[in-house]
Amino acid sequence: MFLTISTTGDEKNPATDLGFLLHKHPGRAQEFSTSHGIAHVFYPEADAERCTAALLLEVDAVALVRRGKGKARGGAPDAALGRYVNDRPYAASSLLAVALSGVFSSAIRGVCRARPERARQPLPLRIEVPALPARGGPGLVGRLFEPLGWTVTAEPVPLDTEFPEWGDSRYLRLVLESTALTLAEALRHLYVLLPVLDDAKHYWVSSDEVDKLLRAGEGWLAGHPEQTLITSRYLSRRWSLTRQATERLELVRLAEADDSEVEEIDNAVEEETATEEKPTPLAVRRRAAILTALGSAAAARVLDLGCGQGQLVQELLKDPRFTEIVGVDVSMRALGIASRRLKLDRMGERQAARVTLLQSSLTYTDQRLEGYDAAVLSEVVEHLDLPRLPALEYAVFGAARPRTVLVTTPNVEYNVRWETLPAGHTRHGDHRFEWTREEFRSWAGQVAERYRYTVEFTPVGPDDPEVGPPTQMAVFTRIVKEEKAA
Repeated sequence: MFLTISTTGDEKNPATDLGFLLHKHPGRAQEFSTSHGIAHVFYPEADAERCTAALLLEVDAVALVRRGKGKARGGAPDAALGRYVNDRPYAASSLLAVALSGVFSSAIRGVCRARPERARQPLPLRIEVPALPARGGPGLVGRLFEPLGWTVTAEPVPLDTEFPEWGDSRYLRLVLESTALTLAEALRHLYVLLPVLDDAKHYWVSSDEVDKLLRAGEGWLAGHPEQTLITSRYLSRRWSLTRQATERLELVRLAEADDSEVEEIDNAVEEETATEEKPTPLAVRRRAAILTALGSAAAARVLDLGCGQGQLVQELLKDPRFTEIVGVDVSMRALGIASRRLKLDRMGERQAARVTLLQSSLTYTDQRLEGYDAAVLSEVVEHLDLPRLPALEYAVFGAARPRTVLVTTPNVEYNVRWETLPAGHTRHGDHRFEWTREEFRSWAGQVAERYRYTVEFTPVGPDDPEVGPPTQMAVFTRIVKEEKAA
């Protein structure tokens, strides 16, 4: 990971004062150990007219995995290459933000005994990050940095320069320029907004992260037009922490407002409290729709195929109608997390008898999955390469043949309603495809005809009159009479 900070100066205020402000001598290359690698600070150029400080973070991806003992939280071994082979060693993220706060801790606080007056003065600054993952694209980058006084250049990095028809990657080359900010303000903006753009922290987010966010966001976050998005992403979308941070930021804003503004805000908050409720997350709506469909099908023995970390299995266990629940996933890591989520080791004997977690690939037949009332494929099919879909179809509809099969998948037409999702991008980096409503209906109809099922379709989430619902669900029902006749 690489980042440069440049400034200009003259004989009276030489650019090399940047070294005093950062507490790092321009004449020496220095190394600092971090919890995830080695941070190098050096100066590619340093004279009175122009000075550039560079931060190079060498991330030890293997050590990062081994620090967690290579296991999932449930204790299951994880052999997935994704934990070792990823973009962390190369693309700016929360790892770089943590390195910034550690290596330049005094500069972030605005402390400089050698040049206290320079620490308080705005500087001509240019910050460049050559590779930055930005979930939201250049538009979101502008909305985050421009209100803070930055001139923003965000250039998408193509997937391959030799094949421009492949389009752009999720990475940007970011250049920020300003003459109105102090160095401390600039570093605090980066500390908060780099992980917000990456939208994935590398460590567990706990309650102390709220304090860190408010310290780094002092003076700018409370009034930022994207405060809600920044707070939510920085705190990894943990609702309780986000609400806590939002309430504290509102108190800060009230303290800065005059009496008339306070009264106006109080009235607005009172009206909103009376009329607004927290929106129900799409994942919760999806699980509710699945439980409703399973209830209508009178299913008692249920397979959750591709159960992941066990959220749906957990909901099924709460309903006594489901007497046998089997969670199936190819990832032992996911099953380990599911076991921890369900507290299987502390579950009562009667409850534990209702649930089983199995490792199995959905593209191969497995006799253990035969004879169940219903099977659920919730947000699973889009994670397979299209050539592998026929194998899954046969394994589920041809071999296991449950009486009812529920399939949910994203509706790609609805993606235009997600403001932070760049045009042409899927909702998740691992999605191999996302179908329109017509494409999903066509696929489901062919599967139903091939394996003697009927199929009906149900919208999940708000059904937009123009683009349909965010999630589409197909309910397959096996044709029993034809089987008997045959």
